[in-house]
Amino acid sequence: MAAPGVKPISYEAFRQAAEKSGRPYDFEKIDKAYALADDAHKGQVRRSGEAYVSHPVAVAMLLLDLGLDTDTLVAALLHDVVEDTAYTLEQVASGFGKDVAALVDGVTKLGRIQFSSMEEQQAENLRKMLLAMSKDVRVMLIKLCDRLHNMRTASAWPEQKQRDKALETMEVYAPIAHRLGIAGIKEELEDLSLHILDPIGYDEIIELLGQKAKAQEYVESIAAAIQERLAENDVHDPEIRSRVKSVYSIYRKMFVQNRSFEEIYDKYALRIILDTIPECYTALGVIHDMYHPLPNRFKDYISTPKPNMYQSLHTTVISHEGVAFEIQIRTHEMEQLAEYGVAAHWKYKAGVQGQDKLEERLAWVRQLLESQRDSEDSGDLLRHIKSELLPEQVYVFTPKGDVIDLPSGATVIDFAYAIHSAVGNRMVGAKVNGRIVPIDHKVVTGEVIDVLTGSVDKGPSRDWLNIVTTSEARSKIRNWFKKERKEENITEGKTALDKELRRSLVSIPAGDYDELMETVARRQRMNSAEEMYGAIGYGGITIARLMPKIKEEYAKLVKAGDPAETFAIPPKPKQQKASEGVIVEGLGNVLIKFAKCCNPLPGDDIVGFITRGYGVSIHKRDCHNASEANTSPRWVEARWAEGVQESFTSTLEITALDRDRLFVDVSSLLADMRVPVYSLSARRTSDGKAAMNAMIGIRNTEHLNNVIARLRRIKDVVDITRS
Repeated sequence: MAAPGVKPISYEAFRQAAEKSGRPYDFEKIDKAYALADDAHKGQVRRSGEAYVSHPVAVAMLLLDLGLDTDTLVAALLHDVVEDTAYTLEQVASGFGKDVAALVDGVTKLGRIQFSSMEEQQAENLRKMLLAMSKDVRVMLIKLCDRLHNMRTASAWPEQKQRDKALETMEVYAPIAHRLGIAGIKEELEDLSLHILDPIGYDEIIELLGQKAKAQEYVESIAAAIQERLAENDVHDPEIRSRVKSVYSIYRKMFVQNRSFEEIYDKYALRIILDTIPECYTALGVIHDMYHPLPNRFKDYISTPKPNMYQSLHTTVISHEGVAFEIQIRTHEMEQLAEYGVAAHWKYKAGVQGQDKLEERLAWVRQLLESQRDSEDSGDLLRHIKSELLPEQVYVFTPKGDVIDLPSGATVIDFAYAIHSAVGNRMVGAKVNGRIVPIDHKVVTGEVIDVLTGSVDKGPSRDWLNIVTTSEARSKIRNWFKKERKEENITEGKTALDKELRRSLVSIPAGDYDELMETVARRQRMNSAEEMYGAIGYGGITIARLMPKIKEEYAKLVKAGDPAETFAIPPKPKQQKASEGVIVEGLGNVLIKFAKCCNPLPGDDIVGFITRGYGVSIHKRDCHNASEANTSPRWVEARWAEGVQESFTSTLEITALDRDRLFVDVSSLLADMRVPVYSLSARRTSDGKAAMNAMIGIRNTEHLNNVIARLRRIKDVVDITRS
């Protein structure tokens, strides 16, 4: 890792390094770019006191080390000219061509646009860069090198800015470097960020690594023994390197996974680089014959590459002296791709990485942007970048043996949508390794997943939006509701918004309601209030984002009129105040909770119990816990409010004769009836029958009775009870 206070690189040093590289650079164009940058930034200095032009020169040097071409180096020298000086993009295009101008524009922030929050500005800047990156990955390579040099010199920033930039680097830019396969930049960005965010933890690991220097020397001595044994097995001229695990990687295992320094077996590693893939597997066999391999520590990324196309064999072994160390085995081509990622496309042009592989590496960028196309919430992109670009991935299999990679924490629903939209939309359940699992089951590497599907017109549940973790699945669910349930979206969205208005005590006069909502919709760049309600309904925009705008418009109404008469929230009699659809006699605006012992529904005869500090607990009057309702003063009269539209949960116990597809038939029926299913499980009883437990969303007892009646018609269902 570069130490704080890195010395500035002169243009002359950069020029000499470019000449020594032996690549066919257009030095006349590069010199011209430096002259313009030097003139444009004249008089500007960095916080460290250096001339500002030293920064673009340092960025260009980093890109030179990656082997980038002339236009990228020119764009690096000019990348801050449009943003920070009087030069325009048109001047850059006329002097250096459209390609250079496009690269500079892709890196330039949206500084002149007003945003409602810093998060929105950050998200839109990132969206702009990703869009440019989807067309030309060199945009992101420039940005990564720009961020790397800024982090190397971060000690000149104010303390809070250091922490903000370090956190952004850790959450956004280091994961992007990982997905692009540039291991060196990724690890240095993480280590530099950690040094700022947790300097004590960072220094502790550095000290521990220093104490273990002798172990490093020991690992290096083992390399000679391995090389000799490989030669005996006709594996000649291997390149063997030793390496120390990055500080941040050790930090994650020690402080996040709560492991001791001694429990981390891959702190030190040997990397064996060979000519062919068969030699890699031969070397693996030789090493496992020489040393004892640790169980569950072997990973074959050659047959199953990582999403960033990383390939290698990893195994952890214990030497005869009891020292554990990791060995990585790969070919020269794999090594180049592991170190330089997409940059290998330029650094090694002799067929090491073709255009097809470059396109494959960037597929995730286009997928991410596509999934965000219909989202009206700018913060969505930032949240999904942070969740989906993390290095942890799981690898699961279809019944046919195809490998599907998903981010850690993904569910079987995410798996279904990763296969195809139609599979996800028709999904009614899933089997993992042959056993039925809940719909929110989180997949684990190695599992074989079989998606159970229902009828063609079966659609997803809105509740799935709260379960899935991938933006791809979330986008496909939203798109289904957007296209197939337009009227339902509008109704759902308006109902949810009105409920939030009541909760926030915002009472808009009926005569002004429509006009106010139309104004808010226009502020969200929508054509009408109905379009806004629909976006809320299918999840394209969040109510939390809308409420500040609604309150602003509401405040304008109050200010314009007579707040005491026109816009005051009308008082209601205490006894008529409904909380969560229930009226409690003698009490107004009281916290209500529904007892789990009997799960009352609208239509049930109910009674309330005044708890200590938790409001009023509502029971069915015939609940066994309400037996003393007529004797204790803590029991109060309660009734359902008229026209209550709330959703309640109810649990059904279904007993049936055990048979194939019983689970599918039950889940399909509930899906066809548009009944929200919060959990659904099944088990075989000792008498050979099947017992199913379904927690579902219900409006009232009439709705529940209708659901039970339909379930009873399913073949082999014996009994249904409400618990």
